[in-house]
Amino acid sequence: MRFTVADQNNANDSQLFTNLGEALNTEDLNRAAAQLQASHPPAIANTLESFPWERRLQIWQLLAPQMKGAVLIELHEEVQDGLIAESTPDELIKSVAGLDIDELADLYERLPEKVRTVVLQTMDERRRQRFEAVRRYPDNTAGGLMDVDAIAVRGDATLDAVLRYLRRTRRQQGELPEHMDAVIVVDRASQYLGILSLSDLVSLEENRVVSEIMNTKINPIPAMTPAKKVARLFEDYDLLSAPVVDENGKLIGRITVDDVVDVIREEAEHTLMSKAGLEEESDMFAPIISSAKRRAIWLGVNLVNAFIAAWVIGQFENSIKQLVALAVLMPIVASMGGIAGTQTLTLVIRGIALDQVGPNNIGRVLRKELGVISINALLFALTAAAIAMIWYQNINLGLVFASALTINLLNGAMAGTIIPFALHKLGIDPALAGGVVLMATTDVLGFFTFLGLATFFLL
Repeated sequence: MRFTVADQNNANDSQLFTNLGEALNTEDLNRAAAQLQASHPPAIANTLESFPWERRLQIWQLLAPQMKGAVLIELHEEVQDGLIAESTPDELIKSVAGLDIDELADLYERLPEKVRTVVLQTMDERRRQRFEAVRRYPDNTAGGLMDVDAIAVRGDATLDAVLRYLRRTRRQQGELPEHMDAVIVVDRASQYLGILSLSDLVSLEENRVVSEIMNTKINPIPAMTPAKKVARLFEDYDLLSAPVVDENGKLIGRITVDDVVDVIREEAEHTLMSKAGLEEESDMFAPIISSAKRRAIWLGVNLVNAFIAAWVIGQFENSIKQLVALAVLMPIVASMGGIAGTQTLTLVIRGIALDQVGPNNIGRVLRKELGVISINALLFALTAAAIAMIWYQNINLGLVFASALTINLLNGAMAGTIIPFALHKLGIDPALAGGVVLMATTDVLGFFTFLGLATFFLL
């Protein structure tokens, strides 16, 4: 059996959780502190979020100041806010002092005003300029993701000169930028020209000129490019890093694959949590009252939908009394429409996220989905009709049941296509709101169609 790095990391996190729990239960704080000192910030962050609030505070107080900043940036925002509120300004200032520019920018707005002021005052001019450059851009854009530590060289330099420049940078700064796989080539005005890979740099003759061997096929990423699109570019072109330019084509930073992994993880969490109407930042051990408030909104919306469906059923109360089979079969009509709609909804939301569905092709998508569901509707309507006929010995009931089922399956496919597209155009997240609107549509129309047809043709 293969044992991957991910398996190892999960095992380490689990072991840290167990060891810390044992140390805190026995009040062996020295042992707990030693465990934390020997652990990586991501593992500590995962472990912190696995403990209830009172344990988190104990662990937080045991962390060294320089470790706290590295742990903070790995936590979900809700947990960040709680721990920041429990820390003194001096503790926070020491905690964030060693963070990279992009990490500090992510955390900056969550810090108290006093801490932000001191952090800016303690920066030298060069670091402040780099920090402000990152803060110019929203978090969910390429500019918000980028590091400003990109190493750039001129196209007329030789490989020997580039190597000497890298060595000098290493001596001055103590290290080269993380995940560096290439040097970015610019002109005298810092306009992006191309990429010089490290493999070419170290393997070709040192007297070669950069402009002769640089790769000009890799396009830079504009700073305002949405983070989702950045992630797709890295996936499509197998990038490890990419240059970022401003609106004038001037190099301002680079994005590395570790930044993109964070985007992918956040998108996966968003997709999963939005299905239940929850925020991806929701804390497993958040206070009961705040958690109840967040969930109450979603439950309230569903309660309204349920009452609307109940009102529709109530309009046919006499029909149901006369033919009890209607009460037995009507949930099937609503459920089948909902499932068909959910299948289409999922595909369209994915298509919208990947820029594969838009105004130019939404009509074709709708026709395709209606064609698919028409085939399935024919199959399942005939099957359902046969079962209803045999079950209740009533041919007309079977025909009405099949007709209502067909109509609601088509309704589900149509709603599953149109609803997410319409919500997206209105600026509403279809992953969050699409399911609620879809279920209301298929439930209401499913009940109305079946009970209406039964009342008209059978009673």
